[in-house]
Amino acid sequence: MSPSRDTARVALVGYGMGGSLFHAPFIDAEPRLELAAVVTASPERQAEVATRYPGVRLIGNIEEAVDQLKEVDLVVVSTPNASHAVVTEAVLRRGRPVVVDKPVTPSSKETRRLATLAGDNGTAVVPYQNRRWDGDFRTIVDLLGQDALGALHSFESRYERWRPQVAQARTWKNDPEPGAGTGIVFDLGTHVIDQAVALFGRPEAVYADIATRRPDSRVNDDVFLALLYPGGPRVHLWTSAVAPDLGPRFRLLGSAAAYVKWGMDVQEAWLAEGRSPRESGWGEEPESCWGNLVAGDERRPMPTLPGSYGLFYAGMASFLLNGAPPPVDIADAIVTAEVIEAALASSASGVAAPLP
Repeated sequence: MSPSRDTARVALVGYGMGGSLFHAPFIDAEPRLELAAVVTASPERQAEVATRYPGVRLIGNIEEAVDQLKEVDLVVVSTPNASHAVVTEAVLRRGRPVVVDKPVTPSSKETRRLATLAGDNGTAVVPYQNRRWDGDFRTIVDLLGQDALGALHSFESRYERWRPQVAQARTWKNDPEPGAGTGIVFDLGTHVIDQAVALFGRPEAVYADIATRRPDSRVNDDVFLALLYPGGPRVHLWTSAVAPDLGPRFRLLGSAAAYVKWGMDVQEAWLAEGRSPRESGWGEEPESCWGNLVAGDERRPMPTLPGSYGLFYAGMASFLLNGAPPPVDIADAIVTAEVIEAALASSASGVAAPLP
């Protein structure tokens, strides 16, 4: 692609919750990207796209979209997890870069294969890990960069919900078949694992307790992970759909201070309300939700940096038009898949499992 181009054309495959909330608004808001096409077979979703993004081409199936890849510069895949590999491979073989929702695939072997295929075809596969641009996580990266906590010895991350009944709207998420990539360990777990990998790199081993608590659930819905970093901080991660009392989103303990943060980043809730990332003040959290720096009896509110999922697509625009590195490295997605595989092995055996 010529670096002199001002904009890059994007085709979005899938317009469910992921496509409509987490991708389309941010592609549309990035001035160097053009949302050129949306692929969905649903008449209702096609009508929604036509209303919200007039002029965007509507394509009914992925086969037609692949045949027309010469007209676009990037394909974004936001389909059920089990279909990621097939759709991504078809696009990569045509030499087009792909952004893929997490998890890229349910296995490290398959994710590594797609990375190799991208390299062989002179292009890239980029994991969509938007939670790296949550306001609280951005704040943590900033605090650690400033050494504000001293030597970090404990990192706790929780992504918990209280959903005692299984949602029926997206039945694919309750599919227990191997390779489906379902269960909370692949869903919310991929986010918290990726954040830990972004901060600390590849762990040596994983201890996990993975459970199914809800009687009508066919997949795991309650997970604890301990990522083992010899010589590094203790890293404990929780994801759950059955937490009637939510714990702190983050709790970091260092030799000089702690950082404790409750509540989720505001962006998902705002998107669900129909708000636009074009709004002034996007992602800015009210002071009442800020975390605190704590040292004994001393407690000081720490302003949360604005959350901005749009920074991912700003990074993709720079990658496409200026040759910058992609905003998330596929190598991190391979590590995340390895962590999940080790976690499943650990939970089955009851002991820590090394990464494969």
